Amino acid sequence: MYYGIDYTYIIYVMPALLFAMYAQFMVNSRFSKYSKVYSQRGMTGAEAARLILDNNGLQNVQIRHISGHLSDHYDPRTRTVNLSDSVYSSTSIASIGVAAHEVGHAIQHATNYAPMSIRSAIVPITNIGSSLSMPLFIIGLLFNFDFLAVAGIILFSLVAIFQLVTLPVEFNASNRALRTLESYNMLSDDELGNTKKVLGAAAMTYVAALLTSLAQLLRLLAIFGRNRDD
Repeated sequence: MYYGIDYTYIIYVMPALLFAMYAQFMVNSRFSKYSKVYSQRGMTGAEAARLILDNNGLQNVQIRHISGHLSDHYDPRTRTVNLSDSVYSSTSIASIGVAAHEVGHAIQHATNYAPMSIRSAIVPITNIGSSLSMPLFIIGLLFNFDFLAVAGIILFSLVAIFQLVTLPVEFNASNRALRTLESYNMLSDDELGNTKKVLGAAAMTYVAALLTSLAQLLRLLAIFGRNRDD
């Protein structure tokens, strides 16, 4: 049962999925809580992002207002910081923290931060791996083509590698954000502490993504080994 629930799913994947659900709950809960706590300076997420960008010589990086909830991201292709409805015009400490985090990615891009460069470089092959790994693995098992199953496992491992490289990128962006917010006096000490809780919860979702990928990879190895024994 490659997509069903068998003992390999229960042993390897289910604990990781439960942790991922917990991490997602925590980030939603903390963002919701601190999106109701407004900063003393009254600066919006977009204003905070613009200030940090300009102070780092990144006047050419644009800020865009996009739809969605927590859909914020930095796009290195267009050099744009994209802020969602709940961040762009909000003066909450959660919104300022998220905006500063995304600007952290823009700074990483501008300074050629190595993990981000590596992540960007492996995106195309990771996309191939995520789309072809499972079909190759299943076909290999069904027709006893071990080389196809192994190819599927190798391709899926690229997904785990991508998630691994993503961790320092995200943690570094959050650390940059917190240091910047503190050094620019954009948030008070209390506000900064609560913003750290929001960014910390967001970081855990990336840890959960890595654990889920590793768990699925272990499951594929277990299924492949069992199939060979049979």
